[in-house]
Amino acid sequence: MKRSFFGLAKPRFAYDSPDSVLTPERIPTPKKATIYYNRPYRRTDALLIKPGDAVKTGQKLSVYADDPGYAISPVTGAVAYVSAYQGDFGAACTAIHFDVAETEEIDDAFARAAGEATLETLKDYLAHIPGNPPLEALGEDFHPRAIVINAMDPDLLVLTNQQVARRNAALLTKGVSILKSIAHGAPVVVAMPKSLSRAAGGIGGASGAEARLIDDAYPAGLPVFVLKEVLGEVVPAGKTPLDIGVAVFTAEAVAGIAKAFETKQIPVTKTLTLIKKDLSQTMVEARIGTPLKDIFAICGVTLEDRDRIIIGGPMTGATIYSDEYPVGPDTDAVMAQDSGDVSLVSDQPCTNCGECVRICPANIAVNMLVRFCEARQYETAADEYDLRSCVECGLCTFVCPSRIPIFQYLRLAKYELNRLEEEMDKTAVEAETSAEETEETAEGTDA
Repeated sequence: MKRSFFGLAKPRFAYDSPDSVLTPERIPTPKKATIYYNRPYRRTDALLIKPGDAVKTGQKLSVYADDPGYAISPVTGAVAYVSAYQGDFGAACTAIHFDVAETEEIDDAFARAAGEATLETLKDYLAHIPGNPPLEALGEDFHPRAIVINAMDPDLLVLTNQQVARRNAALLTKGVSILKSIAHGAPVVVAMPKSLSRAAGGIGGASGAEARLIDDAYPAGLPVFVLKEVLGEVVPAGKTPLDIGVAVFTAEAVAGIAKAFETKQIPVTKTLTLIKKDLSQTMVEARIGTPLKDIFAICGVTLEDRDRIIIGGPMTGATIYSDEYPVGPDTDAVMAQDSGDVSLVSDQPCTNCGECVRICPANIAVNMLVRFCEARQYETAADEYDLRSCVECGLCTFVCPSRIPIFQYLRLAKYELNRLEEEMDKTAVEAETSAEETEETAEGTDA
């Protein structure tokens, strides 16, 4: 953090930008692996996978009989069991657990389909590769106006995407070319940190995409700010880039698409940044599904009582409560925080110091907004104090001298507001359906 001498300018937080390629620590394939499938687990639903079913690395798994989606097995072995898992804000999903075999076998279904890089092949096999590419943005029903490849990282101390871009410039170039060929002529822009200016020129020139350099001041790497910088477009409050017709891919996802077609295998190894207790960073390559305890053991991280494990970086990361938590396709960083460094929240009232207002990149009256969120007045917070304009950067919480967990209050408020609106919409639909049925019954009686 950099502050002005007289304290008149707001503090400036800078991303880390190593000048060299960091050699990743390769984590051995685990003996047990777990993946999460984005659908609530119910015992009454018809499962297509059962304990004891043999699987191969890269095998496409249909999970539910009434669900067209799929999962990808990251290991060779057998399904151990299937269970329910609950994440942030009660988000429910299905956990698939594997016992890993000593000998690895690669499923060849993708190799048979990967003769040409088509949209159908991407959607049929590569929806869950590292980086979680938003493939729903490409298709017959939706044509993006532009595609942005984001080589910036979303949080401080995280190096994943810029390291992938630095180490895999050739793959990134090929991946951009693939996206251009199936994106119905949409322009492609590659957003990179200034430290990668030399690589940016090479990638842009070779692929025909436009390369743009982004400032290293946090939170410039968040998608809404990247779009404003490279396209001059402002994402409206409460909307996503996809809502305005722009598809944002991470550098890792694009490199993964290219690697899949180059090797004829579905990528199942995730690159991530391990942030240790002393805030030093280690690049790690681990199989998707690897429990975090395996990474900690290999990298020399010892967890003690009351230490924290955080998925993500220090500003926006979320705490988890078990080192059995697996690496996922979207796990860009894992942070181990010593209990002595944990910032405890307090119940002190807001002092109206204005630090949160001064540092907010969205220019929100945070000091007023958080009061309504604390009081659970979510609709007022949204209508009068721009709750939906919050970009969830976490800066307000970091600078708050009263140690109010502002970021968590705002995230909870958004979640609750969305839930209330969904319930109101559901109630309105049910009322409309009931009215139509009543009208049809009345017409039948008259007849």
